[in-house]
Amino acid sequence: MQVTDAPEGRVPTRTDPAHDATSATLSDRVRSLRLAPDVTADRSRQRWWIGLGLVLLLVGIVGGWLALRRGNSEANASSEKPSSGVAASSKADGANRGAGGKSGSAPVAPSGTIANQAKGYIVPARQILISPQVSGRIVELRILEGQRVNEGDVLARIEDTEYRADRDRAKAMVDIAKWTLTEIENGSREEEKRQAYADWKEAEIQRDYWRTLVDRYQKLLQTKTIPQEQYDDAITRFTAAEQRARRLENAWYLVRDGARDERRRMAAADLARAEAELEKAEWRLANCVIRAPVTGTILRKNAEKGNLVNPIAMQGSYSLCEMADLSDLEVDVSIQERDIAEVFLNQKCQIKTESWPDRTDEGYVSRLMPIADRAKGVVSVRVKITSIKQEEEGVYLKPEMTALVTFLKKDQPPQGH
Repeated sequence: MQVTDAPEGRVPTRTDPAHDATSATLSDRVRSLRLAPDVTADRSRQRWWIGLGLVLLLVGIVGGWLALRRGNSEANASSEKPSSGVAASSKADGANRGAGGKSGSAPVAPSGTIANQAKGYIVPARQILISPQVSGRIVELRILEGQRVNEGDVLARIEDTEYRADRDRAKAMVDIAKWTLTEIENGSREEEKRQAYADWKEAEIQRDYWRTLVDRYQKLLQTKTIPQEQYDDAITRFTAAEQRARRLENAWYLVRDGARDERRRMAAADLARAEAELEKAEWRLANCVIRAPVTGTILRKNAEKGNLVNPIAMQGSYSLCEMADLSDLEVDVSIQERDIAEVFLNQKCQIKTESWPDRTDEGYVSRLMPIADRAKGVVSVRVKITSIKQEEEGVYLKPEMTALVTFLKKDQPPQGH
């Protein structure tokens, strides 16, 4: 081993050939295990992209969670009971009304009396689709949208030529059936009875004549005075006369006693059938004039003059119009299942529309539907509007308008006008 001198201030080192050889061998092995520079660069880029993807994924997860949380917060805020905001809006409405609002407006209920609020749509309590009960072409139409009609007013007329002819034919069939039944019940006239009796007696005389002639021919045949053929001809004529007398005797009894009960009942059944056909024909003819079934307003017109209407066919018009009584309106409201416990029958309500924000109508819960909508998680509730005056029908509140319904707590009277 060789020791070398070190500069001043440094520790001298030893030079060992074996140690140097071992160090060189280890260095070579380490170099052989190192990756190529291009491979190392590719792996660095891969790690960079993976890190960037993880960061973007984390940002997306955090952003989605924040958006979901904000949406839940808004939903909870919209479903919460009205608080000071409602009271503030009511104060603002009161200030606006005091500054010159409409005299017919009503104040909004204080927040402490409100159980729930929800939006819905105004619907008629009874909306009627007017359809003809017979088919035909419209020859007269007397309806317009928005027109108010009274019960029994003529709305339209259908061509009735065919139905009138059916009525006349049915009338004739009824007359024939009546005459037939009368003839059977009253029996034959006295002249017919006398004629039937005379025919019967004449047939008996003819029968007795041929009987006497047969007896005479029989004696002559024994003495060989007449041929056998002459005797046989007399026997034949006697037999025919005897049968004719029996037939005319039965005819006389029928004329004298009248028809049998079975034939009388058959004639009565024919009369009843003819009367039923007449009633049906008159009903169809009467339905050619279409009248309003109730008092109300025409909402929509579905046909025009000249249209072919048929209530049971797919072609042409199947209805004339839609009408409803606009004095009997309801609000169809959907209440969340979690809030349905705050709604009950006959609960007092206040109704406001976007078209008339200064107007408040009164109402009450008339119906809670017996089935929920599981897709929306709501229960449909009907609120009947009770403050519609006759002169206000169809003026402020119209079907399909949006309305905000305020449900008042129990024992809280509505603050209406």
